[in-house]
Amino acid sequence: MIAALVAVALVVPPPPGTDVRRILDAIEEVETGGHRNPDAAVGDGGKARGRLQIHRCAWVDAVAYSPALGKREYLDVHDREYAEAVFVAYVSRYAPDWSIETVAGVWNGGPKGHRKSATKGYRAKARAAWERSDE
Repeated sequence: MIAALVAVALVVPPPPGTDVRRILDAIEEVETGGHRNPDAAVGDGGKARGRLQIHRCAWVDAVAYSPALGKREYLDVHDREYAEAVFVAYVSRYAPDWSIETVAGVWNGGPKGHRKSATKGYRAKARAAWERSDE
């Protein structure tokens, strides 16, 4: 399924051996953990949508990087497969590597979020969720 997401998004895939599913699951847990229907989640005063809490500006960046994503609308991020393709495109555009800390920092703090002290707590939560998924 992850290979299909990458193909749909038309992005450079994560390095071989990257457990993208595990990363997605960890980010989802941090973003919408415990939500009865994560695909329907709306947060940040209505600005973030779906299981990965995608903001419109992140969607715009992902579409700019992978124009095939633009065949759908922003509100389609409530669909799991589409949301994950948007996430992969965004992270592929900005993350210098696919470690959970880097990906979480970029996802939470923007293109240079992995370098920002403001994302330290979020990165720690994502790391903990990622580690729990290996149990």
